[in-house]
Amino acid sequence: MSRIRQHVRGSRRLATAGVAATTATLLAAALSPAAHADGRPTRATAVENAASAIVAQAKSLGLTSAQDTSVRDVIVDNNGTQHVRYDRTYHQLPVLGGDFVVHLAPSGDYRSADRATRTRISVPSTTPKLSAPRAADLAVNALRAANLGEKLRQVKAKPELVVDALHGAPKLAWRTNAVGQDSLGNPVARTVLTDARTGAQIDAWDSIETATGDGKSLYSGTVPMETTQSGSSYQLKDPTRGNTYTGDAEGKTDLCFFGICFSRAPATLFTDADNHWGTGSTADRASAAVDAQYGTNETWDYYKNVHGRNGIAGDGKGSYNRVHYGSNYNNAFWDDSCFCMTYGDGDGSTFGPLVALDVAGHEMSHGVTSKTAALTYSGESGGLNEATSDILGTMVEWYANNSSDQGDYLIGEKIVKPGFGKAALRFMDKPSRDGSSADYWSSSVGNLDVHYSSGVANHFAYLLSEGSGAKTINGVDYNSPTSNGSTVTGIGRDKVGKIWYRALTVYMTSSTNYAGARTATLNAAKDLYGAGSAEYNAVAAAWSAVNVN
Repeated sequence: MSRIRQHVRGSRRLATAGVAATTATLLAAALSPAAHADGRPTRATAVENAASAIVAQAKSLGLTSAQDTSVRDVIVDNNGTQHVRYDRTYHQLPVLGGDFVVHLAPSGDYRSADRATRTRISVPSTTPKLSAPRAADLAVNALRAANLGEKLRQVKAKPELVVDALHGAPKLAWRTNAVGQDSLGNPVARTVLTDARTGAQIDAWDSIETATGDGKSLYSGTVPMETTQSGSSYQLKDPTRGNTYTGDAEGKTDLCFFGICFSRAPATLFTDADNHWGTGSTADRASAAVDAQYGTNETWDYYKNVHGRNGIAGDGKGSYNRVHYGSNYNNAFWDDSCFCMTYGDGDGSTFGPLVALDVAGHEMSHGVTSKTAALTYSGESGGLNEATSDILGTMVEWYANNSSDQGDYLIGEKIVKPGFGKAALRFMDKPSRDGSSADYWSSSVGNLDVHYSSGVANHFAYLLSEGSGAKTINGVDYNSPTSNGSTVTGIGRDKVGKIWYRALTVYMTSSTNYAGARTATLNAAKDLYGAGSAEYNAVAAAWSAVNVN
């Protein structure tokens, strides 16, 4: 299951004498009121305040005249506290690990900042010794190596020069996106980071991250649908949730290279004559569409009603779904370039259609992550990225309170078939039950596939929600151990969701590792419940129970 990284929004440039706001930002500020009706500053005001703050704090933030900054996200708390998240470039090259978050008091005064790295951002030269074609060849080789035994076609690679500050001392690097199609026409993609001086591979990760992983739905029973009437028929489009809609990909796939799509699988809008959708059977193509639309609705409602987030990007705009994508496609993914969710039908023996509620919540949460912390999809930050989707996708499932798909701490239990050999993709109470995931942190966790290194945070979230030991919840048996033999008492899943969401959107950055996640969640718990509160102490205890100290 996957997400594809976002495009940066908003822009500011650091001039020699400070930060000069772009015309667009100044115009937005000029046309926007300084405060909401409740007295809170607007997003435009927060950006303006942050611009002043980073001028004054340029030295502590490591900003120089060689660098530009761009606003990625803005959060204004109910009490007026402001959090503005920035990306950074160096001589117009993106800086991996250059992102930071500025925290401002309700008055707009600077309070603090969280930085992905505190390393000084500078490289001796921005001229590579390794050519772009050679970087492309190396990335293609890496893509083929990651898909051994698969005959790939239409393979392409596009290198981009970046400054890598995620892996030690900053260095000039090629970030190359290699893409292609497998023998069934389904997409494969890998991002490869290569030292632009020596040609050594620094890191690599999947760009489409696989998860080996009233309408009548396949998995959630009969569910309500908000639709749009068009003449004498109805469209599966929800005007109450940003016009989110679901379409049929008709078994086709995208042909996209480096963000440019020469053709896309369709999203032919589902229509119906009587506003009763699907039959609950795969024989009716609309049944999977019901699941997808329902999952979108519940995820939208969870983020809005629980966290106050209006849509995946926080801008009130709806996404769309494509179902029946590809041929026997055992995957589902979120793609920022189309702002859409895509679901395969599975091969029928390992997986069924991947439109289950927790899968929808998982994938769309990748979209939230990409618009906020943008956790890098490798190493420990990659595990946290996947865990974020597991944790918040699980919270969506509990929030929905659907009797046909009751809340649990299993990931993908509805989509697995007997050929998969396990009852679910992942198990949050004891992640090692899947045979590969880590229960506890160790120095080697970052070397695992991100779907397995996510186990540490998934285990933390379960312990913090429900506590340690044996118990049965909604008919599912759990038995969660601790690394230090401690007994952990849970604080309830609702509080865990709020703590994790605030940590993600306010404190985490692209390079956050497990130690950083402990700090971020403690800061979030302090904000929400107070330093030294039972919730704060429980966060600390749950992290220690998974060996993150």
